[in-house]
Amino acid sequence: MDYKKLISKAVDAKKLAYAPYSKFRVGAAVLTGDGNIYTGCNIENVSYGATNCAERTAVFKAVSEGHRDLRAIAIAGSNKEYTYPCGICRQVISEFAREDMEIIIVKNENEYMVKKLEEILPYAFIKKHLENREKVYD
Repeated sequence: MDYKKLISKAVDAKKLAYAPYSKFRVGAAVLTGDGNIYTGCNIENVSYGATNCAERTAVFKAVSEGHRDLRAIAIAGSNKEYTYPCGICRQVISEFAREDMEIIIVKNENEYMVKKLEEILPYAFIKKHLENREKVYD
């Protein structure tokens, strides 16, 4: 896979972040199974709990357009160190990820690393864990 386009889109999305409180801008770009790319940025709120991360914004945009087969996501945060997705974002990504999904952690357009989802979210709680569950209540 050529990561450059996805990385460039994540870096561009970072510029659109609304981060007046943390001053920490993050951009993300998700690649779907049919080759579409959806971007997102972090959108903060004064109540903090209503803040939405860049990764979830991008995933929710893709899913709201009917895409549930995510192949890769690029995440651009700090230019000084690698910015990984938070725990909530990792869980949301896992809901729609292919087993071989690639997570591209971007420092800048020339410095990045590629991880598999299972590397950054081992032992994820996923849909299959709800199959064959015991009935608890009558």
